[in-house]
Amino acid sequence: MSKEPVLLDAKNQILGRLASYVAKHALSGDSVIVLNAEKAVISGRRKNIVEEAKRRLETRTLANQTTAPVHQRRPDLYFRRVVRGMLPWKKAKGKAAFHRVIVYMGIPEEYSGKAIVRVPDADAANLASPYITLEDLATEIGG
Repeated sequence: MSKEPVLLDAKNQILGRLASYVAKHALSGDSVIVLNAEKAVISGRRKNIVEEAKRRLETRTLANQTTAPVHQRRPDLYFRRVVRGMLPWKKAKGKAAFHRVIVYMGIPEEYSGKAIVRVPDADAANLASPYITLEDLATEIGG
């Protein structure tokens, strides 16, 4: 008998705090489904966040292109990449945990009536600084 997956709503949730919560649950063996990934927020000034993301996009290799870094631009894939950075990716347990994480933009019909959990520690209402949504960042970097 398999456990029910943990459904999380990323709307107005801080990206890093939510991603660490997701990574911790995935490592403990839970399947985690994140909804509304494009509405997660990154704290800081818009200009600084966009400049840092664009600088990161310039990282490349002149050698074998199959080993070149992959830079995600879509909000759901960007979110998954943030979670991957919090997992021990090079170990089997990290890869298995990463495969238990599913991220959606919006709310698919099969999850519309289910109970969705919000992480109180990751609420963006507690932020005093400005922030940018993942959707806005993706638009700026070409997603």
